[in-house]
Amino acid sequence: MDAGGVRSVGTARRRAVRLPRAPQRRRRRTPRIRLPHPDGGLRTRRVSARRLTVAGQTLTIPELSVVVLVGASGAGKSTFARRWFLPTEIVASDFCRALIADDENDQAATPHAFEVLHTIVAKRLELGKLTVIDATSLYPEDRKRYLELAQAYHAIPVAIALALPASVCLERNATRTDRTLREGVIRRQAEAARQSLRQLEREGFRYVYVLRTPEEVDSATVVRTPLRPNMHRADAGPFDIIGDVHGCLDELLELLRVLGWQTEGDYPTHPDGRKAVFVGDLIDRGPNSVGVLQLVRRMVEVGVAYAVIGNHDEKLIRYLRGRKVQVSHGLERTLQELEAHPETLRHELRAFLEGLPSHLVLDNGTLVVAHAGIKQPYIGRSSPVIRDFCMYGETTGESDEFGLPVRLNWAADYRGSALVVYGHTPNPDPLWQNNTVNIDTGCVFGGALTALRYPERETVSVPAKQVYYAPVRPTFARPELGAPTLRYEDVAGKQYIPTRLHGTILLREDKTAPALETLSRFGVDPRWVIYLPPTMAPVEASNEPDLLEHPDEAFAYYRHLGVHQVVCEQKHMGSRAIAIVCRDTSVPRKRFGVPVETLGVVYTRTGRRFFSDPAWEAALLQHLHDATTAAGLWDALDTDWLLLDAELMPWSAKAQELLRLQYAPTAAAGIAALQAAVAVAPAELQPALQTRLDALQRYRDAYRRYCWQVHRPDDLRFAPFHLLASEGAVHAHKPHTWHLEQLARLCEAGNALGKPILQPTEWKLVDATDPQSQAEAIRWFLGYTEAGGEGIVVKPLEFVVHGKRGLAQPALKVRGREYLRIIYGA
Repeated sequence: MDAGGVRSVGTARRRAVRLPRAPQRRRRRTPRIRLPHPDGGLRTRRVSARRLTVAGQTLTIPELSVVVLVGASGAGKSTFARRWFLPTEIVASDFCRALIADDENDQAATPHAFEVLHTIVAKRLELGKLTVIDATSLYPEDRKRYLELAQAYHAIPVAIALALPASVCLERNATRTDRTLREGVIRRQAEAARQSLRQLEREGFRYVYVLRTPEEVDSATVVRTPLRPNMHRADAGPFDIIGDVHGCLDELLELLRVLGWQTEGDYPTHPDGRKAVFVGDLIDRGPNSVGVLQLVRRMVEVGVAYAVIGNHDEKLIRYLRGRKVQVSHGLERTLQELEAHPETLRHELRAFLEGLPSHLVLDNGTLVVAHAGIKQPYIGRSSPVIRDFCMYGETTGESDEFGLPVRLNWAADYRGSALVVYGHTPNPDPLWQNNTVNIDTGCVFGGALTALRYPERETVSVPAKQVYYAPVRPTFARPELGAPTLRYEDVAGKQYIPTRLHGTILLREDKTAPALETLSRFGVDPRWVIYLPPTMAPVEASNEPDLLEHPDEAFAYYRHLGVHQVVCEQKHMGSRAIAIVCRDTSVPRKRFGVPVETLGVVYTRTGRRFFSDPAWEAALLQHLHDATTAAGLWDALDTDWLLLDAELMPWSAKAQELLRLQYAPTAAAGIAALQAAVAVAPAELQPALQTRLDALQRYRDAYRRYCWQVHRPDDLRFAPFHLLASEGAVHAHKPHTWHLEQLARLCEAGNALGKPILQPTEWKLVDATDPQSQAEAIRWFLGYTEAGGEGIVVKPLEFVVHGKRGLAQPALKVRGREYLRIIYGA
């Protein structure tokens, strides 16, 4: 046999080579195509290489992907890209070269141009934008960087190869006016494009499409498909999101009935069109895992429910696929149940579970459901990393003393605008942190099965009928939240704060910088600072003689906005104080995550601790605690803590430095100087000097009304006027009269204890359209201010009011003539 004709054999000293048997034809390796899992995992199956070629068919690409065009110069990559993609989606190497060197043909600028290209691609992927790379991308080292970017930002890599014959590329190249390449260059590029076809899938491209002729290029159609987590993004609900069921079918049916579902038919339905969303872990440990699977599968099939995959569900999938898994943590009970059912049911349930996504994005991105939670950059994306995070959460890789993984508190760092609802880790009650909520309340361990109603954000629970499975830990308790991570970027620089009532508010850097300094240097533990009071606007200047401010202006303002009923409250002259009062010393740690054993905190309007002496704060909090207990507010509001907005008097208790350095020296110096002047002045100047002296003496008398000696905490006066919040409630939806009545009850109970520290706020309800009602309020105002009171605060009856021109001022202050002497000195 002639060795020269035998492939891979060669010659032996230029002699023929005798082979022991005929040479075997090398088998072509069938490429392995990685098809997308329902949600980003890889599901591999072998297909014929011919499947890579698409002619006259649809090129399906995910909505978030990196599309790499592969082909020689003249293959038509740019034309194809412009036909199917937006100009802003296309990042072309020629454009980047021109951007750097003002000439897209300047090959010397190529390294810098690709640095720019990679940066643009990275920033687009970070924002979740589909990106098309228009470059030759002929060699693996060229494509490697795009695959790395796709992996880093959890995008799907797609390759569209335009493997046209070299003759077509040469013909097109000859007609180009912007650039002409040598024939040898074109032929080498076309050959490189042809040789790269078999490598694309092995390199890691999840979708590979090959177009070999101009006709195939012209007839191909590009269609974008949403990733599985985003398929129901437009569904705004309403939803009933149900925590980890773990085979507790009876409790699930009872919870659905409590939520208003009708469970008598073939599958549950809700008369108001609500949909159920299951956070995963449908099976294991409980008494009827197969029943739960069949029920949820039926609900999902008919469109009344959605579900995401849980780690227990994934483990059953791997077992049914024949993988080696540990039959533990309740899986043994599920397998025993399945043995009593036909094999066909196993296949059906496996197919159902395999189709569940890692997470769901709903209500146009404002709601996200994942079994163990999800980080903000992962939302709406698909990759094996994201799928694992959604099923197992974030762990350290270590195990605790019970053999369970040590978990990291990803929710402490969550800053997303979407509400994330998850389960996985049982708690005695729903656990809210930042904009996330864990609704796994351990039904299978004897706790409860909990649902979150969305958009209401209300939780509903039904207790477990029994303990079905003993937890690995002796008890499951609310985890210690610990100190959250404080991020500089959350508070520094320019900030845009979205609000429910007033749109988005811009905080400029010149405002955030001093606020950050004040809170970081002088503020209380930031976990206490759940509220900081705003400043209050005064009324417009009055036309009344001898009065700069008058209630008529406040009544007119609200009347003009269509507000008829207003509340006039006494304005106390003191220092603004915010008090958080706790039922016992365990509440600060349990509810606020503050590692102290106190009955709360009292801080100023800027977040500073009100008292320099901790004993004074403790004494005031103890009295507030005792008064709350005596008034029965703990039980009436079903709470362990209260947030009170108040004035703490006397003014001198907090304004010592202001009095010592400003008010008192001004009065003393002015009075002394004018008294001396009056003593020696001629008669014609005496009246004017005496008038000025009288004004200064009234100025001194005005601020002295708000000062008295304070030797002990019992000398203080605390005047609350807002009961802002308690456990599970922000009381902004209640009228001001409710706040004042509750706080009057608190003050009465406190004063009955023998210490007159709590001072109630007097108030009147006024009809802004009734002259008689207004006249009575004005007389009350004049009498109060002439007696030395600071003034009144006029508020609409409701806490939040939208007038004809939008959001109305929440309150207007009307100050009396004598008090304004302190401000204006007259």
